[in-house]
Amino acid sequence: MTLELQPLDLALTEVAAALHKAAGFHEPWTVRAFADLLTMPGTAGDIVLANAKPIGLVLWRVAADEAEILTIGVLPDRRRLGAGRHLLDAATGAASAAGARRLFLEVAVDNAAAIGLYRALGFADQGRRTGYYQGPNGAVDALILGRDI
Repeated sequence: MTLELQPLDLALTEVAAALHKAAGFHEPWTVRAFADLLTMPGTAGDIVLANAKPIGLVLWRVAADEAEILTIGVLPDRRRLGAGRHLLDAATGAASAAGARRLFLEVAVDNAAAIGLYRALGFADQGRRTGYYQGPNGAVDALILGRDI
């Protein structure tokens, strides 16, 4: 499978919203939410394509010397094939090029696969937000993870 990145811009907000929903987020973001975020200074993203079809996305924001992954997701049937790592590597490189020295993200404590990927890429615990996410079975805590870049 060949993976390639396409910059996430305003023309791709419908694709981004559809990917976000299909990736399984309990409260998927709308086209408008992606458009609003993409117009904020320091915010950018990528869509990952497998054999020319969109299978995942990442959106990040850089402010001063810190960056945050706002959202990242891969279609369930395309996970564990390297797309998530590819997206994180791209976001890390872009954030570093924009002057960020640290990268943060939040992840639901019950998302073991994502936590495993983030830890393998050097992310470590920075904190916890109690009841941050609303899942199908109620509130779920978020881990705040960070790493130097």
